[in-house]
Amino acid sequence: MRLFLTVLLLLLFCNGIYAQEKSRFKKPINVKAPATPKEVQTTPGKDKTPPTDTRYPGFDPHRELSIVNEDTMSLDEGELEVVEISEEVKVDSVWIKIADYFAIWDSRHINPYGMDPTKFEDTVDIELYNNEKKQMWSSPLNHLLVTSQFGMRGYRWHYGTDLELDTGDSVKAAFDGIVRIVRFDPHGYGYYVLLRHYNGLETLYGHLSKQLVEVGQLVKAGDLIGWGGNTGRSSGPHLHYEVRYQGNAFNAGSIYDFDKDDLLDRLFTLTPGHFSYFAHRKQAIVKRTVYHVVRRGETLGSLSRKYRTSVSNLSRLNRISTRSMLRVGQRLRVR
Repeated sequence: MRLFLTVLLLLLFCNGIYAQEKSRFKKPINVKAPATPKEVQTTPGKDKTPPTDTRYPGFDPHRELSIVNEDTMSLDEGELEVVEISEEVKVDSVWIKIADYFAIWDSRHINPYGMDPTKFEDTVDIELYNNEKKQMWSSPLNHLLVTSQFGMRGYRWHYGTDLELDTGDSVKAAFDGIVRIVRFDPHGYGYYVLLRHYNGLETLYGHLSKQLVEVGQLVKAGDLIGWGGNTGRSSGPHLHYEVRYQGNAFNAGSIYDFDKDDLLDRLFTLTPGHFSYFAHRKQAIVKRTVYHVVRRGETLGSLSRKYRTSVSNLSRLNRISTRSMLRVGQRLRVR
C-alpha cells in the first residue's frame, strides 16, 4: 500500500511539471518585423559611382576598340560567335549607326585602319554637307592663305596643306563629328586634334598652341577646337591641315577651293586616283641622297657602323679608296 501511494504521488508530480511546461510554450511570442535596411552612405568623390555617359549607348570613347562587337556563347553548340551591334544613337536629329560610325576606334594612332591605299579600287560618294539634315561645313580658319601645298617637300612627303595664321588664332572644326585624338607629337604635329566626321572623312589640325576639346566630344562645323601655334616640327606659326579617308591622307585641294574659301561642291567622289601619289612617294623616298659631314675622329669604319652600311659601299658612293683618310668637314655620301 505504501509503495502504491509513493508511485501515485510521483505520477501526480510529473504531470504538474508537464502542464507548466505546456502552458509556457502556449504563450504568444512577440515577433519583431524585419528591419528595413538602412540607406548606404557614401563619401562624395570616393564611393559614389560616376555618372554614365548616355550619348553613345554601349560606347566608351576613352576605351580603344578594334571592332564594335559582342561575344556570345551558344548554349547548344558552345561555339563563340561575334555579333555586330546595330544600335543607333540620335545626334542632332540624325540617327547614326554605331556599328558603322565606331567600327574602329583608336584614340592614339592616326591610322589604325590597315587599308593599303595602293590597292584601293572603290569609288566612294561623300556628301560634304546637307542643309536639310543641318549638317554644315566650315573653314578651319577665319582667313585662308596657303603657304605650303600637299605633295613632296624636300626629301619627304607633306601630307597636309599649311595655312597661315598667328599664334592664338581660332581653329575650327571643318565638319560635324566627334573628337578621336587629342595628343602631342614633339617631332611632328606638335599639339594636334583629329576629328572623325559623319560623312566618313577625318580631319587633322596640327601645330596648335592649345587644344580645347577632349576625346569623345561631339563637335559641330565651326566649333572652336583649338588655338593656332608653332609646336612640334614647325618653322613658324601655321595650321597643318589634313583630310583623310580610312586613315590615308589625300589632297585637301580635292574638296576645297582655298583661294575662294569655299568647297568645290556639296558632293565629293573619292577614287583610286586620290591615292595614286603613294607610288610616286615611294620612288621619291628611295631615290633620296643622304650626306654626312665628317667630324674629328671619324673614319670610314665608324661611319659604316653608324649608317649600317659597308666600307666598300661608302668608298663606291664617294669614289675613294677603302683606306682613304677622311678630313674634318669633308662631305661624304652615305646613302
